[in-house]
Amino acid sequence: MQFGRYFEEFEVGAVYKHWPGKTITEYDDHLFCLLTMNHHPLHIDAHYAETSTEFGKNVVVGNYIYSLLLGMSVADVSGKAIANLEVESLKHVAPTFHGDTLYGETTVLEVKESSSKPDRGVVYVETKGFNQHGTMVCVFRRKVMVPKKPAAAE
Repeated sequence: MQFGRYFEEFEVGAVYKHWPGKTITEYDDHLFCLLTMNHHPLHIDAHYAETSTEFGKNVVVGNYIYSLLLGMSVADVSGKAIANLEVESLKHVAPTFHGDTLYGETTVLEVKESSSKPDRGVVYVETKGFNQHGTMVCVFRRKVMVPKKPAAAE
């Protein structure tokens, strides 16, 4: 099974659909909130969310959604990465709730050889996350430095 890609294996316009998806449980969300010290009641207090928010129920903390999508993309995008260079943008465009299933896909936007090191290049990608209804919930763009294929592999 392939884990990540070499620079030469990326092509502008390629779309990688990440598998499997992840159904987000209340436990997952609460544990992430506790680990990151995010104690906002929107995420951990069902009564508060029901009576004081427009959603009427807990919303999954956005950084967990981003982290899941980033993790889902590793096998397809950054599994061979030398470095994650930059997260250019991150947008949460719709809420995610306990019990929702998250799916991700990444599109290659640009590939550029390194100007200083001939053994690597930078890949610019956009990752989108969708819930089980096909609604986009999150989108982010990032740049990843990946190695070229070793000479022996060619």
